[in-house]
Amino acid sequence: MLAHFKNLDWIIIGSVILLTIFGIVSIWSISVGYQNFANFEKQLIFFGIGLFCMFLFSFIDWRWIKNNPYLILILYGVGVLAIAGLFIFAPEIRGTRGWYKIGALSVDPIEYMKVLLIILMAKYFSMRHIEMYRIRHVLLSGLYFALPISLIFFKPDLGSTLLLSIIWLVTLIVSGIKKRHLFIILSVGLVIFASGWTFVLQDYQKNRILSFVEPELDPLGIGWSQLQSKIAVGNGGVFGTGFQQGSQTMYGFLSEPQTDFIFASIAEEFGFAGIVFLFTLFGVLIWRVLKLAREAQSNFPRLIGTGFATLLIVEIGINVGMNLGLLPIVGLPLPFVSYGGSSLIMGYAALGLLQSIKTH
Repeated sequence: MLAHFKNLDWIIIGSVILLTIFGIVSIWSISVGYQNFANFEKQLIFFGIGLFCMFLFSFIDWRWIKNNPYLILILYGVGVLAIAGLFIFAPEIRGTRGWYKIGALSVDPIEYMKVLLIILMAKYFSMRHIEMYRIRHVLLSGLYFALPISLIFFKPDLGSTLLLSIIWLVTLIVSGIKKRHLFIILSVGLVIFASGWTFVLQDYQKNRILSFVEPELDPLGIGWSQLQSKIAVGNGGVFGTGFQQGSQTMYGFLSEPQTDFIFASIAEEFGFAGIVFLFTLFGVLIWRVLKLAREAQSNFPRLIGTGFATLLIVEIGINVGMNLGLLPIVGLPLPFVSYGGSSLIMGYAALGLLQSIKTH
């Protein structure tokens, strides 16, 4: 067992633990302002469970998962059913059914599906990468994504819909898709988006996107969150306003500061220096994940590493873009930093699988 722990990538472990601790410190500060420490206490518990899952998965030989395609399909089916069940069993909160409520906890099956789809696509394309010139393989892989993406879109969750679509495209590119097929997919995607805007998206979803263009048109309504977020980021300056000294965070001007807008809260209290530290940790984490993928001896672990790195890059990019007013608000967390048990635990579980690839 000692040899196993020596073989783990401790740079990955160290960087992700520091990211989570940074997030927990910020959540503590927010909790002081709200005089409610429930989320802080739960995040500590999620952190402990996440660490346990990471080390547990590191002991499981990744080849056992690769060599059991029916297990992967069963887990995929469970994920699809769990997302479909949200429409029936999940409570409606602010117009969306996003989580199962189990006592004081909320469980989001979409976080599970993000990781499972990366594993499923790694299995699918590792077996067929030589035949990627065949359009049927592209279409069949798209069907695996289409079912959960459709359910997530109608939930509605635009952020996760966009995220999963990008993961699928990146996996196709890494697997060697033809440029002609990629162009066709992008063209069809634009047509689907245009049709969805006209016939599917609800008014509040359209307003979220439109408010990104001109939030000043409704500063007390749909544009409030992004305007307050940009104010919070601007308040931070170089070294920040100080721990528990951010006016936008402590006085409730910043909406959802523990989840969607935790980046703005960190920027306000810790300034540009804190953001550089945060990005450095993310950079180290992504670099090590990609290094592990590049050094893998077969396509399955290589695609898992690439898929998880893509997941991190896209989630970080969209979340930071939301906070800076560069992208619409689509409700994606900042990985390993934002409050949320499902996201944190599944992120650590995915890192455990990557550690298994390194140790086995």
